[in-house]
Amino acid sequence: MTSQPLSLTLDPITVEVIGAALSSIVEETGEALVRASYSTNIKERRDCSTALFDRAGRTLCQAEHIPVHLGSFLDFIPMLLKDHDPAGLRPGDVFVGNDAYRGGGTHLPDIVLAEPIFVDGALAAWTVNLAHHADFVDRAHAHIYQEGLRIPPIRLYRAGELQKDVQELILLNCQVPRERLSDLRAQMAANRVGVQRFQELCARHGVETVLASGEALLDYAERKMRAGIAALPDGSWRFEDDFDSLDFDEPIPLAATVTVAGDEITLDFEAPPQIRAGINMTRTALLATVYYIVKSVVDPTVLPNAGLARPITVRAPDGSILNCKHPAAVNGRVQTCQRVADLILGALAKAAPERVSACTNSTCTVALFSGNRESGPDKGTYWVYLETIGGGGGARPHADGLDGIHVHATNTSNLPVEALEVEYPLILERYELIDGSAGTGRYRGGMGLRRVYRATEECMVSVDISRIQSRSWGLQGGGPGGHGGYVLSPGARPFERGVGVLRAGEWLEVLTPGGGGYGRPGEANDSTDRRPIAAE
Repeated sequence: MTSQPLSLTLDPITVEVIGAALSSIVEETGEALVRASYSTNIKERRDCSTALFDRAGRTLCQAEHIPVHLGSFLDFIPMLLKDHDPAGLRPGDVFVGNDAYRGGGTHLPDIVLAEPIFVDGALAAWTVNLAHHADFVDRAHAHIYQEGLRIPPIRLYRAGELQKDVQELILLNCQVPRERLSDLRAQMAANRVGVQRFQELCARHGVETVLASGEALLDYAERKMRAGIAALPDGSWRFEDDFDSLDFDEPIPLAATVTVAGDEITLDFEAPPQIRAGINMTRTALLATVYYIVKSVVDPTVLPNAGLARPITVRAPDGSILNCKHPAAVNGRVQTCQRVADLILGALAKAAPERVSACTNSTCTVALFSGNRESGPDKGTYWVYLETIGGGGGARPHADGLDGIHVHATNTSNLPVEALEVEYPLILERYELIDGSAGTGRYRGGMGLRRVYRATEECMVSVDISRIQSRSWGLQGGGPGGHGGYVLSPGARPFERGVGVLRAGEWLEVLTPGGGGYGRPGEANDSTDRRPIAAE
C-alpha cells in the first residue's frame, strides 16, 4: 500500500507544530504503557517503545526509548498489509506479532501491538508499541524454533472485540502468563491513547493538514540527513573488530566499510555465515542499528522518522550473522547490534574524529534468573527476572566517557534494589563502579559496573556478555577499557557457556566492560588488565 500524494500548501510553523505534537503523542503513549504495565521489566526497567506510522507503514515518529526496537517496527505494518486487505480493516482492530521472519520482529520476547487509526471513516495512520515480555527462558538457541512462540501479525482484537482463542494460545505458550496478560492489557491501553491523541490532532488541524505535514516531516528529515552527510569528507573507511561471546569458542571477525559520496552514505559489512547460537541479526535489526548510529554522528537533531533512511544504503552478506535467514536463532541479537554500532564508529572516526567517541563497552550485559517460588503466598508459581546491566561509555573528544550506562541500541534502566528484593528471591549485595575498568587517556573512558546477586532460593541463571577476551578500543592514543565477565561463589557448580544453577545462599558477580579512552594521557597511567575469569 502506498500513501496518496498530498498537494496541500503548508507553512513551516504548522509543520513544526504538528511534528512536535506527533512527538508528544508517542512519548505519552510510552508513559501510559510504563504506568499501566505489571512486570518489573516494563514498569521499572522501561523495556518498551512506541511509535506512529503513516497508513503505508512508514515511521512518522518514534519515542526516544530503545533504538533497536525500531527493527521490530520497520517491517511490521508492511508485512501486516501483505496478508490483510486494508479495505477490510475496521476501527478497534488490533494486530499482535513478534516473529523475526514472518512478523517483522528481531527476537521473540519483543511483542508488538499495532492498531489502525481511522479519521472520518478512512485509515489515516497506525499507533504501534512494543514491550519486551521477559518470559521465554530455559531454552536452547540453535534455531528460532527453540526460542519461544512465533507470532505473525494476526488480529488480537477484531473491531474492538477480544479474540479470546488467540489470547489463550499466546498465554498457553508463556511461562509467566499472569504477567503476559497484564502487560498485553497495558499495551492495549497505550494504543488507545495513541488513537485518541492522533484523532484529536486531526480534529484540531484537519486530517489533510496532518497527513501532509507528515509527508513534509519525512522530506525534512531527509534534507537534514543529506546536509549532515555532505559535511563529511568524501571517501571510504574500513574498520574491523573481533566479536567474542560465551556462545562460541573463538572470536568472530566483523568489519564495516563506510563510504561517503556527496550527500549519500553506504555501509558495507563483512561477516561470517550465521551460526547455531542466538547472536544472529535479522536485516531489520541491522538497519535499526545503522540508522541510529549514523544519525547520532551526522546530526542528532534529525527527526526519528523514515525520511532519515533515504540517503543510507546498507549491505551485508545474505545468511550471515549480520543478515541472517530462517531459521537462525536471534534471541541475543542485541549483543551483535552493539558491536555493529562500534564498528561504524571506528570507521567514521577516521573521517571525522571530532564527532566520534571512543569505543563503548560494546555489549548489553544480561543476567536472567528464573525458578519456582519455594515459599510465600505465590509458592509453586514460576518467576522470571531479566536484568540488562550498563557499562562504560566511550570517552568523547572533549569529555570523559559516562560511567555505568546503557549505550547504543539499548536504553533501559536498572531495576532498583528495593524492587528487586521485594519481587524476587534474590539479594543484591554489591552494586558499584569498577575501579580501573576505564580506558586511560586525555579523557578517560567510562567505568563498568559490578553487581553481586545472592540467591535466597534455588534458581536457574543465564549470563550473556561480551568483551571477555577483547577490550573496547581507545581513540587518538587512548587506552582500552577493562574486560567484562562473571564470577561464582566458592563451591557453586560451574556454569556451561554462562548458564547454570545457583543454590540458596550462593552468589553470582557480574562485571561489565569499561569504555575506551580518548587522546594520549598526560602521564603514563595505563589501565591495568584485570580480567575477571568466567567460571566455566
